[in-house]
Amino acid sequence: MGNTTSLAPTPVWRDFPRTTLRGIGQVMFQDNAWTGLLFLAGIFWGAYSEGFPAVAWGAVVGVVVSTLTGYLLNLSDDNGAQGLWGFNGVLVGCAFPTFMGDTVWMWIALILCSAMTTWVRTALNKVMAPWKVSSFTFPFVLSTWFFLLAARYMHGMPPVEESVPAFATETVGHLDMSFGSLVVYWLKGISQVFLINSWVTGIFFLAALAVSSWRAALWAAVSSAISLFVIIVWQGPAADIANGLYGFSAVLTGIALGATFCNSGSWRTWIWAVLGVIATVFIQAGMNAAFAPLGLATLTGPFCIATWLFLIPGYKMFQPTSN
Repeated sequence: MGNTTSLAPTPVWRDFPRTTLRGIGQVMFQDNAWTGLLFLAGIFWGAYSEGFPAVAWGAVVGVVVSTLTGYLLNLSDDNGAQGLWGFNGVLVGCAFPTFMGDTVWMWIALILCSAMTTWVRTALNKVMAPWKVSSFTFPFVLSTWFFLLAARYMHGMPPVEESVPAFATETVGHLDMSFGSLVVYWLKGISQVFLINSWVTGIFFLAALAVSSWRAALWAAVSSAISLFVIIVWQGPAADIANGLYGFSAVLTGIALGATFCNSGSWRTWIWAVLGVIATVFIQAGMNAAFAPLGLATLTGPFCIATWLFLIPGYKMFQPTSN
């Protein structure tokens, strides 16, 4: 028998930076460390330019904690090295400083919630396995909802930026419809995926997607434009439109259906993805109205619901690919 040479596995500490960056990229389904690095650069730019640096550092803490949790728990997740332990954590890290006061207790809660998303994701994926879909960002959504609601009673993490609980009312308002403003709204629809309100960050994110997948970049751009058109035509709240708040879930739906899980070479996929993006806008508006009495943000819940609704019945027809 000939001699065989066994290669020692790469130490965790050496792969950890790349795994962490992949976790940031996986928020938009990109298994690419360079994409993750550009996403992080966009987050830092937007957070500091908007005067909320804690959001940027929260993103770093969230992705590091959730990724470390996967290693420490020795989860049987073959995709952990691809960043799939980290993407929910980075969103938790962006959300907590966005909605709650910058206190020591908020940061401790952020660490706890970020870690929690790692095993919540494993549990939800097992539950959803019969339907051949993953939990997407719902571990972040579900875990963060509980903490945001708890903040109403726990003054150690004050809900300073959460909405005041109230029944949904008509708040259309005036919207600047100049071309330059529309471009800003469109780019903010992309940047708000990470809860960043900056059109410059939107450019960062499009460039980051293009590094990994031109289809993903195209669908992000198209989906934000479609969602902007739909919410303007149906006369949604001007302030939300101007801040890109009807774009981010639609962007994720578009990337999921148009560039990730369906057969991207089929014209049927294009129609299906566009329908999914449009439906996401209405699902988000409905969820916004339903959650208004709780003063609770819908986060990326509309994306999760819309994508599940469009992937489960279309599974065989559109030949989804695994991610």
